[in-house]
Amino acid sequence: MTSQLHQTMQTLVSVFHTYSSQEGDKNKLSRRELKDLLQNELSDYLETQKDSTSIDKIMAELDENRDGEVDFQEFAILVASLSVACYDFFCENQQ
Repeated sequence: MTSQLHQTMQTLVSVFHTYSSQEGDKNKLSRRELKDLLQNELSDYLETQKDSTSIDKIMAELDENRDGEVDFQEFAILVASLSVACYDFFCENQQ
């Protein structure tokens, strides 16, 4: 039986690859792929549609190696940071 955490990690990888496989390098998110992922998967947490430069800002913050793309490690940092930021909200709504 697969643990809940194992399933969560599989889901995280699967979501990443759903978007990273749309164009170019299959193991990295281009700016467009990142925008699609953020708008479709995290729109409740990020105000990406109201600020046209927000995708560029997020990309600049995530793209640690400055290659113009976001790899899985850089993406995982975003998910972990959002999880920490939303920790209290998640705890309150679990009960």
